Amino acid sequence: MIIDCHGHYTTAPKALEGWRATQVKALEGGAAAPGRADLSISDDELRESLEKSQLRLQRERGTDLTLFSPRAMAMSHHIGKAETSQEWSRLCNDLIHRVCTLYPANFAPVCQLPQSPGVAPANCIPELERCVKELGFVGCNLNPDPSGGHWKDPPLTDRWWYPLYEKLAELDAPAMVHVSASCNPCFHATGAHYINGDTTAFMQFLTSNLFRDFPTLRFVIPHGGGAVPYHWGRYRGIAQDMKLPPLGEHLLGNVFFDTCVYHQPGIDLLLKVIPVDNILFASEMVGAVRGVDPETGFHFDDTKRYIDAAPGLTAADRAKIFEGNARRVYPRLKLPA
Repeated sequence: MIIDCHGHYTTAPKALEGWRATQVKALEGGAAAPGRADLSISDDELRESLEKSQLRLQRERGTDLTLFSPRAMAMSHHIGKAETSQEWSRLCNDLIHRVCTLYPANFAPVCQLPQSPGVAPANCIPELERCVKELGFVGCNLNPDPSGGHWKDPPLTDRWWYPLYEKLAELDAPAMVHVSASCNPCFHATGAHYINGDTTAFMQFLTSNLFRDFPTLRFVIPHGGGAVPYHWGRYRGIAQDMKLPPLGEHLLGNVFFDTCVYHQPGIDLLLKVIPVDNILFASEMVGAVRGVDPETGFHFDDTKRYIDAAPGLTAADRAKIFEGNARRVYPRLKLPA
C-alpha cells in the first residue's frame, strides 16, 4: 500500500468558498453571518469534485490512500475571532468527514484546528476531541503562526501550547505543522511562508526540551522540512554549541518529514540526510505546484516517481517511506495488516 500523508481538499465545490465569503463579509458588517446549515453540497457534488482530480491522480500515479485535510491556505486563522475560526473549522472538518465516508478506501481524515491569534491553543481541544473521538480523524494540522506571517504567538515549545499537546499525546494523534495564508506582503504564501514555517518549527524544537516533557508527541514537518535538510550541518553545529544531544537523539524520535519536494535532486538530498525511518511519502496533490516540469515531462507533484528513481534505496526502505512509517506515526489509521 502507498500512503500519501499530505493531501488537502483544494478542489472542494465552490459553495464552500461562497459560504466563507459570506462569513468574512458579515465580519465587515455587510451581511448576516451564515450558519453551518446554510452550506448545501450534495454527495454527487463531492464525488464530482474528486473523481476528476484527486481520485484520478491516485489511479494514474499508483497511490492508494491519502491523508486528507481542509485546504491549508483557506484555514486563514488570522480572519475574525475565535468564534469565526470555530465555525469555519467545524464546517471544513465536517466536509472532510463526508468525503472520507464516501471514499473510505481512498481517504483518511485529518482535521483543521480552530486557532486564532492570541487565543490559547487549549481552545482547540473540543474540536480536536470531536474529530478524533467521534468522527475517526487520525491527526490534525497545527498552524505555528495563526497571525498569517506576523508570528505574534509564542513559539511551539512554549508552555502556552502544552494543554493541546497533552491532549494530542492522550489521543495518540500526530500533528502536521502547517501554516496557512500569508497576509504579510514580505512572504509569498507557498514559496516563502510555508517553507519559513517548516524551518522555524524545526528550529523551535531544536532549541527546546519539549520532547522530554512529551516523549510520545509526534510532529510531521511538511515540504521536506523546508530548509532543514539543506542546512543539517548548521543545525547539528548549533545543537552541539548549545550542549544539546545529537539531533538523532534529541528530535528524531518525535519529528518526521514528508516528501513534498518537487524535483529529483531535492528528494535525493532529503533521503541522504534524513534517516529513512523519519520520512513519510507525500505529494500534496492537488496543491501549490500543479504544472508539468518541462525538464522531465511529468508533473512536479508526482513525487512517487522521485522515490522510485532515488538511488540507494532498498525495497525495505521504500516500504517504510510508502507505508510503514505512516502506520507508525498515524496509529489511528484503520488499515489491513
